[in-house]
Amino acid sequence: MDHKLVLFCGPSGSGKTTVVHSLMKDYPHFVFSVSATTRPKRVNEKEGVDYYFLSEEDFRNKIQQGEFLEWEEVYPGRFYGTLKKQVQEKLDKGNVVLFDVDVKGGISIRNHFGKQLLDIFIMPPSLTALKNRLVARESETAESLEKRLAKAGLELSFADQFSYIIVNDDLQKTLREAELLVDDFIKRKVSQ
Repeated sequence: MDHKLVLFCGPSGSGKTTVVHSLMKDYPHFVFSVSATTRPKRVNEKEGVDYYFLSEEDFRNKIQQGEFLEWEEVYPGRFYGTLKKQVQEKLDKGNVVLFDVDVKGGISIRNHFGKQLLDIFIMPPSLTALKNRLVARESETAESLEKRLAKAGLELSFADQFSYIIVNDDLQKTLREAELLVDDFIKRKVSQ
């Protein structure tokens, strides 16, 4: 079967989640790959919709059992990862699976799926613009903002490892570029 997957990576605040949500509205057979995490569930979040919420012990057990496509301890005791089983279930139903993951996870997923996957890095126009976006969210403390910006600097250094880079300096232009890349990819036959 000709399974297809689309991966978006980029630092927090780059706009990758906005791109993913836009594509899901335009393509009814696209489904989002829900990540697993050890962080506590927020009030408005739903199990299996926003994340699969696992205890640290359960997460570590799944690592040991090889159940993740990718995983990372993003902050001490805060794990995030993509469960193989949930991705395969979505593919088996004929869906195109969309990923919105961090850079290291994205590289692991790309290496696993090869030509079945379209990988796109969403880049902010600058670190200053990224900082302004994160501040505008009003969800960061001064300490968490500094951590995110430091992580963003590292993530930006991986951009050239992705097949495509879109600089998100104009959201409508970014959405059009992403849609063109996705349309072209979906129409192509995957050669293994």
